Amino acid sequence: MKVLGLIPARGGSKSIPKKNIKIFCGKPLIAWKIEAAIKSGVIGRLIVSTDDQEIAEVARHFGAEAPFLRPAELAEDTTPTLPVVQHALSWFRQKEDYHPDIAMLLEPTSPSVQPFHIREALDLFVKTGADSVVSVVEVPAEYHPYWQFTIGEHDRLALFAGESIRQIVSRRQDLPKTYHRNGVLYVFKPGLVFDPNPSIYGDDIRAYLMDPQYSSDINNAEDWSEAEDKMRTILERQTERLRGH
Repeated sequence: MKVLGLIPARGGSKSIPKKNIKIFCGKPLIAWKIEAAIKSGVIGRLIVSTDDQEIAEVARHFGAEAPFLRPAELAEDTTPTLPVVQHALSWFRQKEDYHPDIAMLLEPTSPSVQPFHIREALDLFVKTGADSVVSVVEVPAEYHPYWQFTIGEHDRLALFAGESIRQIVSRRQDLPKTYHRNGVLYVFKPGLVFDPNPSIYGDDIRAYLMDPQYSSDINNAEDWSEAEDKMRTILERQTERLRGH
């Protein structure tokens, strides 16, 4: 099957200028996602959708395609992901008559992803016949929805879940597991984005559970520092394993 990998990378980051090509642990940030996708061995074509010529050049240098520059109206701070995906898939349909069977969205702000994550997520998608696969991580107990509160009128505290505070789950061991999207990868049927009610999810959505050590989502300087710490740990472990062999 034809698998298209899509990395969206606009040039106008305000919190971290030129974020997508800023050097992260020795390479441009976007290079980590490109290299992981290529090393996975399952991506037929890997493209970067960007409005920035410099990002396009860096992407090509590390092995991705950058066949077009995204229109400026699709590179604003408030631009959702869906129209960016629609634009890329429409471009391939119209310009190259290329119709992938599977699309994979790979956000460059999650650099710790490994090739095996990409292979496993794609394998889950194929085996289940799902509309989409979304990467998730477990929510830490301190952020669990059963332990979250709202503050109402006159500073009255209430459980976000709606129950009486007297009924709050007292032990973390008794909390049901919950998960959140970590933004690392999304695998989906390309036709979903052209449906009357378009999305990258569809109705049958499967979870690809990731270890938190590989989960990063860089939006500000603090996130950047934390992500670099995670990546250094990953690289050190990989080096130790190689030495062990």
